[in-house]
Amino acid sequence: MKKIYSFFLFVVLSPFLNTTPSYSQTFTNPFIHPGNIYNNIQYSKYVFGQVGHQIIQNQLEGSFGMTWIDGEPYYLVNFTPELGFSKFGVGLDISLRINRKGKIRAEDFNESYDYARMIRYVRYGEKGDDFYARLGLLDYARLGHGLILYLYKNSPSYDDRRIGAEFDWKLGSYGFETVYGDFARAGVFGIRTFTKPLKLTSLSDVPVISDMEAGATIAGDMRYNAMGESIDSAGKKNGKGQLAIMGFDLGFPLLRIPSVSSTFYVDYAKIFSFGSGASIGIDFDVHGGSIVDVLTKIERRYIGDKFLANYFDAFYEIDRLDKIKFLDSLISPGPGLFGDMTINILSTLLVHGTYQHLDEQPRSGLMHFATSSGDIIPIGVVEAGYDKKFIKDFQDVFTLDERSLLYSSIGYKPYPYMTVAMVYIWTFEKDKKGIYQPQRRVETQVSFSYPLGK
Repeated sequence: MKKIYSFFLFVVLSPFLNTTPSYSQTFTNPFIHPGNIYNNIQYSKYVFGQVGHQIIQNQLEGSFGMTWIDGEPYYLVNFTPELGFSKFGVGLDISLRINRKGKIRAEDFNESYDYARMIRYVRYGEKGDDFYARLGLLDYARLGHGLILYLYKNSPSYDDRRIGAEFDWKLGSYGFETVYGDFARAGVFGIRTFTKPLKLTSLSDVPVISDMEAGATIAGDMRYNAMGESIDSAGKKNGKGQLAIMGFDLGFPLLRIPSVSSTFYVDYAKIFSFGSGASIGIDFDVHGGSIVDVLTKIERRYIGDKFLANYFDAFYEIDRLDKIKFLDSLISPGPGLFGDMTINILSTLLVHGTYQHLDEQPRSGLMHFATSSGDIIPIGVVEAGYDKKFIKDFQDVFTLDERSLLYSSIGYKPYPYMTVAMVYIWTFEKDKKGIYQPQRRVETQVSFSYPLGK
């Protein structure tokens, strides 16, 4: 126990020993869930489910330590159990930030909605199952191959968490996928319907070919200013209306053998009152039993004037008004490439990354990366995540600035269900004008994860 006492003493005395952190700012993150570093790889766990494994459930997780918000130190106590019962799952998030006077941070509980959002999500099944439903926070939702809605996250920050839904249902030769961003107010919605037309013909028994799929998508933002804002002569801001995007897709199976599958697909999308774009891609999945799983896809994209692929993405709720301004003046950036890869080793070590770049636009790179060592290191855990947009070249990838979202954690396990970790994060938070500003935070945390079934 002596090796823990010194850390606890540090946690207790930190706000009195150093009331001003050695960095300039702190923040709340649209990618990083501030209460618990282990939720920061939620998308990695989500992708884990897509390659033949289930999200870890029936875990009682939590943490306690120190955090600084806008220069003020807080004791951080957090519980985030992930409970699963057959196909049902519930994710909770109970976070308490207590200042040096023993008071809970007022911004965390100043609305009745703050109490409801302690339920992070309720779900049935997993994305890709014949029947899947989720209510609550949406972590990197997608429709179809993702040309319109991909990696969409409905809650831009801890203080602005929203209750949305996903609902998918496959009914033999047809089905649908849906996304709804916010039940409390107008927001993002999307629905994709699809069918396997050859299943209704004499070719229904032909292997591979009969799985050809055709889909149609409609998605949009129902907020009054989704198309942007204008200012009248009195200085009042007026919304320009709602935004809608329509799309069609075809998927042609190339390979269906045990443990290996591949599909060639074609997507087209049109943003109403703006432009259109298309993509041609191939995905390739290898399931190597309990040793290694690899999921990859690569797309060639053809973007027209006033069109952006993945319009509803993980950044959308942060920069949607800037995005629509950019879209209105966008001249075709030309063709480009998009790649996505997930590697899962020994059902434990997970590495996931995406990258896209336009041929004729030097600052068009967009990258997402996340990894976790899981249980491979018996006495510790290493986790990291990094997102960046408007990348110019290879050197620019590793420059931290307002375009970056980063976290890393190195933890030591003095006991099997306890981890002592240091966390570094760089991301965004709204200022008094409602604009997201880059901030930094360093946290010390003691976390625990205990299987409830034991």
